[in-house]
Amino acid sequence: MPPKQLRDVLNRAWGADWRKSFKSFNVRPIAAASIGQVHRATLKDGRDVSIKVQYPGIARSIDSDVANVATLVRMSGLLPQSFDLAPYIQEARSQLHEETDYEREGQYMRCFADLLQGDEAFKIPEFYADWSTPEVLTMSFLEGRPIEAVSDATSEERNRVSEALVNLTLREVFEFGMMQSDPNFANYRYNPSNGKIGLLDFGAARALQPSAIDGYVDLLRAGLLEDGAALRKAAIQLKLIEGDGPFDDRILGMIRSVFEAILSANEFDFSDLTLSHRLNKESMALVEVGYIPPQVPMDVLYLQRKIGGMFLLATRLNASLPVKMLLEKYVI
Repeated sequence: MPPKQLRDVLNRAWGADWRKSFKSFNVRPIAAASIGQVHRATLKDGRDVSIKVQYPGIARSIDSDVANVATLVRMSGLLPQSFDLAPYIQEARSQLHEETDYEREGQYMRCFADLLQGDEAFKIPEFYADWSTPEVLTMSFLEGRPIEAVSDATSEERNRVSEALVNLTLREVFEFGMMQSDPNFANYRYNPSNGKIGLLDFGAARALQPSAIDGYVDLLRAGLLEDGAALRKAAIQLKLIEGDGPFDDRILGMIRSVFEAILSANEFDFSDLTLSHRLNKESMALVEVGYIPPQVPMDVLYLQRKIGGMFLLATRLNASLPVKMLLEKYVI
C-alpha cells in the first residue's frame, strides 16, 4: 500500500489522531503477503510492536478470486473430470475469510501463548487487543532470522530446532486438539542469541475434529506396531483408501513404506531423500494409470499439509530425529 492508503486504513481503524500515541512508525513494510503487510512501530508507552495491516477490500474479493482460481484449475485439465473440486474450493474460501479476521487470529495467538507458557523452545508475540481490529493486528515485535538460517548451524542445533517443531506439531494434534495449519517457512523465526523459535501468523489456526485425531492415533499406532489389518482399517476410517478400491493396496504400500523407514533406525535421516523419491515415483505412476483420490475429511487435508510442511522443513535443515520415539510418546 502507498503511504496515503496505509494512513487511510489506519485512520478508519484507530481514528485520525492515532499518530499522537506513537513514538515512531515505519511506513515502509518489513514484510508483505497476499492479505496484508507488516509495519514496525514504537508506542509512546514503550511497546515495540509489529502491526499487520490488511489490504483494503481484500475480504470482499475472496469469493470472486477463489472462483477464478477454480475456473482456471478446471480449464487446465490438471484434474480428472470426475474429481469434485467444489468442497475444496468452499473450504479454501472459508479459510481465507477466517484469515482476514485479525481479531480471531489474535485470540488464537493468545491461546497458543497460554498453551506454550513455560516452554523454553518457543516465543510467541503478545497480542495487543487495544490496538487491534478485524483489519489491523498489533502484537509485540519479535527479533529473529528466517528459520532456514538454522541450516548453517551445528548439527546439534539443527536437530534441536527440528525436533522442537516436530514435537510441537504432535502436541497440537494430540494434546491441544488445535493446530496452526499453515507450515509456510515464513511463519517461523529463529533467534540465534537465545535459540528460541518465534511462532508467527495464527490466521490458519483451527480446532480439530476428534474423529480426525482418533483416526491418526489409530493409523500411527498400527504403523508403528506393523499391524497390517489395523493399518487398513485406520486408512479406511480416514478415507485415505476406499476399502474395496482398485488402488487401495498401492496406497497402503506407500503408507507402509513410510513406517518402514521410520522403524528401520533409531534416527530418521531427513537428508536422505530415498523415501521422498520413492513416494514421488509411485505417486506419478498412480496418476498415469488414472488414480482419482477419494474425498477426504478437510481436517485430514490440514493435518497432511502441516505434516508435509514439517517434513520439508526438517529436510531443509538436514535434521536427524528419533521420529519413532516421538510418535510412540503419543500413540503407543
